[in-house]
Formats: sequence, C-alpha cells, structure tokens
Amino acid sequence: MNETCGEQKAAIRLRVRDRLKGLSAIARRAAAAKVCSRLEQEQVWREARSVFLYVPLPDELDIAPLLQAALEEGKVLALPRFDAGQGKYAAGRVLDLRDNLRPGRFGISEPKEECQAVPLNQLDFIAAPGVAFSLDGRRVGRGRGFYDRLLTFVRGVKCGIAFDEQIVDDIPAESHDVRLDCILTPSRWIPVVRNAAIE
Repeated sequence: MNETCGEQKAAIRLRVRDRLKGLSAIARRAAAAKVCSRLEQEQVWREARSVFLYVPLPDELDIAPLLQAALEEGKVLALPRFDAGQGKYAAGRVLDLRDNLRPGRFGISEPKEECQAVPLNQLDFIAAPGVAFSLDGRRVGRGRGFYDRLLTFVRGVKCGIAFDEQIVDDIPAESHDVRLDCILTPSRWIPVVRNAAIE
C-alpha cells in the first residue's frame, strides 16, 4: 500500500469522526429517517429485486428500517456474513430479522450459518457504509478492506450511505478501491459520473 495514501486516509478518518461527534442523538435519528425515506423513493430501490444492506454500527447512519421495508416489499434481503475460513464477507439471505440473525465476529448482527448464501453478482443494489465519501464515488472504510473486496464482485448499483458530515472533497485512490455508483445523504442523492477508465 502507498504509505502516503494510507496516511491521508487515516487523517480523513480522524477528521470525519471528529465532525460526527458533534451530532446529537436527535440529529442522528432525523438524518437516518431522511435517508431511509429518500432511498425508498429512488428508482434504483424501487426496481431492485435483491438488496444487500447492513446492520449499522452505533456510529453509522441507522438504516435498520430499510431492512424491514425490503422484506415487506418482497425483495430478497441479504446482509454481510463473515466467512472465517476465507477471511472475507459474503452475503446471506435473511427472511426474518428476529430469527435469522446472530452476533458476528465483530459484534455486528449477521445471518446465521443456515441462511442461504446469495451470490454477490446477483444483487441489484448494495448499500455501502463507510467513514468518508467523495463526490466522485470514492470511500474510506475502517481500514480493513473487507467492503472493497466484497464490492469487487457486485454488479448491481453500489450506493454509499452517509451523513452529510461524511462527505469530503477528495479521497486518495488505491488500486484495490472500488468506486460507488451513487451516494445518499440526508440532504442529497448524488449520482457519480463514471470514468470509463475506472471499473
């Protein structure tokens, strides 16, 4: 990894996390409600038959209502499941949010082993969390690279989900980084202009 690039990303993480500390619980709930409502109105969500969402960590924008909405709308709902043998995340189908989840390796709820695997290349829409996002579709995750490896195999619409405070001007690019197709914040739906030279 380019050390300078890694240092730049570490600095971005610190800066954005500092911004997020200033958000009150009320502001966080309001932001989450706006994002969930906005996404349900977007064509990419309405047309998606299979969606890959995530169970939010305490510092992430809470999209939990979308998990139930996906099931109620008859979509195939998949969530990340850590495969210890492979050292990476895969997608597991969830039919019931109460019965199908268990605590995962990092303390995040994930599909139980008996939940059916969903091929990543068959997903229509994936919501990608992160620490920071830029308007050209780049994201900074938590530094482990799990989502970048997962996103490599996704052929559907890749959408970053973020607070407005997580949008930054520029994110340095590394060879393993995967660009998003759009970014959703409480105030904006941001389509990413694709560069033909970048997958």
